[in-house]
Amino acid sequence: MKTILFDLDGTLLPMDIEQFTSDYCKQLSMFFADIIDGKSLINHVLTATAAVLQNQEERKNEAVFIEHLAQLVPGDITLYLERFAAFYDSAFLNLQEKLPPNPFIADTIRLLKEKNYRLVVATNPIFPLKANLHRIRWAGLDAQDFAYISSFENNCYCKPSSAYFREVLTTINETPENCLMVGNDVQEDLAARKLGIKTYLLEDHLIHRGGEFTTDYRGSYADFYQFAAALPPVSLG
Repeated sequence: MKTILFDLDGTLLPMDIEQFTSDYCKQLSMFFADIIDGKSLINHVLTATAAVLQNQEERKNEAVFIEHLAQLVPGDITLYLERFAAFYDSAFLNLQEKLPPNPFIADTIRLLKEKNYRLVVATNPIFPLKANLHRIRWAGLDAQDFAYISSFENNCYCKPSSAYFREVLTTINETPENCLMVGNDVQEDLAARKLGIKTYLLEDHLIHRGGEFTTDYRGSYADFYQFAAALPPVSLG
């Protein structure tokens, strides 16, 4: 193993995903209040996002989202896209207040970098890259520590589709047997096992929608730090 893939929300960045989603929707509604009713906007955004999650064509998630949103909102889609771009550099930042980092994460990432592991942010690519970069920073991390960060501009598929994990591995030129997927979502992150990627389930902010599951490893943030400490260094030769 020499490459470790990390989920972002609830993994690198501790959070209650339901609370985060609620707070996100409130901020988004207020930011667009002068051009569209908040409830209508959220319904349209969720519908367009659902289309992205279900897409199995080789099309960028951003293009799928825009295509569906344009069919739903009144007026020129360009106005909405400009407003979204401004949102992620302003009101979106208000969400950080309720998302304190976990010190074990920064320590673990530092340790893995010292051991020469290649690190990847394998977040579900339904947010633009700038939103992902903000959340990485909120976690107390440096985006430059990661060889690749998935985003809706750069990816065509979403978890739990095997196509998503295959796309990431192809992009970073890596094989499943050399990877570990670390995440807190049973259905989305453990789906990496279908490609032969080993998994570590972080349980501090566990998301499990029911049913039996299998993972190679599991534990808390503290447990994962100890797991990383026990890993051998990666030879660069």
